[in-house]
Amino acid sequence: MHCSKCSSENTRVIDSRHLQEGNIIRRRRKCDECETRFTTYEKIEVQLPIIVKNDGRREIFNKEKVMAGLDKACQKRPISTQQLELIIDKLIQTIIQDGQRETTTKEIGAYLASKIKNLDPVAFVRFASFYWDYNDVDDFVSSLTKINNPLQNREENEYDRQ
Repeated sequence: MHCSKCSSENTRVIDSRHLQEGNIIRRRRKCDECETRFTTYEKIEVQLPIIVKNDGRREIFNKEKVMAGLDKACQKRPISTQQLELIIDKLIQTIIQDGQRETTTKEIGAYLASKIKNLDPVAFVRFASFYWDYNDVDDFVSSLTKINNPLQNREENEYDRQ
């Protein structure tokens, strides 16, 4: 590590601390040449898979886009930002553990829908109305009825719809 003042390569670590459940390491360093002290941070860089959109486009996973979608569904509902961030963090952990290079918006939407359904039924309906992109009200109502009454149609899984 180069010194921030004199650019010397002769630096040493004098203190290390773990931050954010061990995902970040804060290191205090000292330059052997000019004796300047400075701080560096090390963070694990996670490679998320590419997201395959419904129209076939591919793009990098964007946590902010996911949060914006959840925010719209949960607007004026008793769901905190912390709860939504926890859902997204668990989604990211699930995606990483899966180990795939690509995942689809369908899979992400199904995961988020299942988590929102447990939090708030109104937010779930809002999310479902956007996520499944219904063309008419009757189709939407019948799908929600099947989701809320799983015994009505065991073979069809609405999360796999479209």
